[in-house]
Amino acid sequence: MADPVISPPEVTFTSPLEHSRRQLEALLEVSEAIAQQRDLPALFHDLAGRLHSVVDFDFLTLVLHDASRNVMRLHVLETRIPSEKPTGSESPVEGNPSGWVWQTQQTFVVSDTEEEERFPDFLKRFREHNVRSLAILPLTTAQHRLGAMGFGRLVPQRITDTELQFMERVASQVAVAVDNALNLEASQAYQSQLARERDRLQVLLELNNVLITSRELPELFRGIVNTLERVIHHDYTSLALLDSQTGLLKIHALDFPGNQSLIKQEITVPRDGSPSGQAITDGQPFLARGTEIDRYQNEIIRALRTAGVETICCVPLITHGQAFGTLNVASRRSDAFSSQDVELLQQVAAQIAIAVKNALAFKEIDALKDKLAEEKLYLEEEIRSEFNFEDIIGESPALKRALGQVELAAPAGTTVLLLGETGTGKELFARAIHNLSPRRARTFVKVNCAAIPSGLLESELFGHERGAFTGAIKQKIGRFELADRGTLFLDEVGDLPLELQPKLLRVLQEQEFERLGGNRTQSVDVRVVAATNADLSKRVAERAFRSDLYYRLNVFPIHIPALRERAEDLPLLVRYFVQRFSRQLNKNVEYIPADVMDALAHYSWPGNVRELENLIERTVLLSPGKELRVPLSELKSATLPASGENSWPSSSPLTSSTSSIFTLQEAERQHILRALKQTEWRIGGPRGAAVLLGMKRTTLQARLRKLGIRRPV
Repeated sequence: MADPVISPPEVTFTSPLEHSRRQLEALLEVSEAIAQQRDLPALFHDLAGRLHSVVDFDFLTLVLHDASRNVMRLHVLETRIPSEKPTGSESPVEGNPSGWVWQTQQTFVVSDTEEEERFPDFLKRFREHNVRSLAILPLTTAQHRLGAMGFGRLVPQRITDTELQFMERVASQVAVAVDNALNLEASQAYQSQLARERDRLQVLLELNNVLITSRELPELFRGIVNTLERVIHHDYTSLALLDSQTGLLKIHALDFPGNQSLIKQEITVPRDGSPSGQAITDGQPFLARGTEIDRYQNEIIRALRTAGVETICCVPLITHGQAFGTLNVASRRSDAFSSQDVELLQQVAAQIAIAVKNALAFKEIDALKDKLAEEKLYLEEEIRSEFNFEDIIGESPALKRALGQVELAAPAGTTVLLLGETGTGKELFARAIHNLSPRRARTFVKVNCAAIPSGLLESELFGHERGAFTGAIKQKIGRFELADRGTLFLDEVGDLPLELQPKLLRVLQEQEFERLGGNRTQSVDVRVVAATNADLSKRVAERAFRSDLYYRLNVFPIHIPALRERAEDLPLLVRYFVQRFSRQLNKNVEYIPADVMDALAHYSWPGNVRELENLIERTVLLSPGKELRVPLSELKSATLPASGENSWPSSSPLTSSTSSIFTLQEAERQHILRALKQTEWRIGGPRGAAVLLGMKRTTLQARLRKLGIRRPV
């Protein structure tokens, strides 16, 4: 069968004036179409009909540049050619005539695709559709390079300069129309987004109002359901909360209108093999549709599927980075819960998580209120500063041996008995044991058994019930309960009365006791660290201390060396105390004379580190300048008694004579009075008492008021 003969197009001759008139009319019609159309496909369909009267073409295209992905996208296609390339297809900028036009802002013209060598891969597709000539013009406004507009023919007919000039004018008008249309689309999209955000914020605000006014779970849950159902279509809502003890999930509340038979309070399901458990494990929303739901087999899932549920969404409830439950919604629709819905549910779940945690905690507040109040008071009174290994100053072998035993005993949780003379720092060692143990996050509670009257010590240690004795007007929490899951430091345990020792032994062995005047057994988990400066074995022999309690306390004894046993640490301690008290007392003591350090090193320090600390505090206060001044005549050799009991020798610098015994405040008062008499009660100025004492004038005036010092009349 012979090929059909294609007749050449009929040529109509028109005068240049007539052609110009037709072009102007076409441009006016283009302007009219642009003014009337806002939809790009409709605009191009209208333009194609109007332009055919001026320019002969078989297709008209609009290719726009997508800046977010850096590709050229075919937005509109008006053509007579059957094509497999639909509107919306994308091509890379490189190797693409439209991309080249967009980049260079030059017109791309091909008179015959069979002879054109540029962009061979791209033009090959045109040749496959018998396209023989084409032109692509830049589509640009004064502000934006939008893309390109192309037209072409199925015959190798040269595109004239007149046609190009006319289409360039058309392209400039189309560019404005396209820019306006895109701006309109962006504006409408932005308005829709703002409307969605407004609705979301309204939901979150209403939900927040519900959460802050509801403390009970049923009331809280009803407020959640009423708020969510207005913005997210769903048929079923529930809260699943994780039981930390059993590892099971408790469904605390259900809402399934039309299926009330499904609602049961406190349904328990396994965490593994449930959508809620999957969301808790992943820490992310879990969405399942259709047959995906059937993988999870439990009572609730089977009931939901029987009721026609097709989509389930579980959003984890997270506080402090820990998921403890889920907010669950379900729908009979298979296309329910878009990504925007899930995002909103995440925001809702963040608010619900806090409210649910508060609701659950509120149930425990009454039971814990008295204990927390007692613990708060104790912490305010007893633990105002933190201690750690850095507070134990020294590098001597004796001290390092003791610290090594602390490092061994601390993680084990065993009972520790600290042995040492008065003033060696037994409390610092006890705090170090606590801080190095797994209990460091809990409370460190201390009790000085020698400082509390024996009649009150039992109540202090174990607490009492209301009415247990005269004056017991309310229940009292004891130190053992305050130290639950923490550490209890029993200082001077050798002074514990005999009648209390069996009760202490029971707590150490059984971790149980009864409050004074009570009959309910209290269980605690307390690690005991005891300390004494007495010879407990000797007291056991004298029947002043129970042997079974002694053996229970003496599980891991640690001997804390006296200061005279670690003389090489004394310079470090002196410098440390000088710096500390200089800061505290607003003094400027910077160096210690060699003769002072030598005298301190040769003193026996019967009061150990505490005596050294008190002496340095007094001398820093009384030192007028940058040099530490110590009364060397008071530092005399002292020896301890042969017995194991600690006592103060008569040669101590603070007790060398009865006439020299002063309180720290009185010593400061006398020192200031001597300075005032020496300066004839002149306070300020270069020869005033403030300069002599090494302090500011305002500081001295404040001290005078505090000490009640007035100039004699």
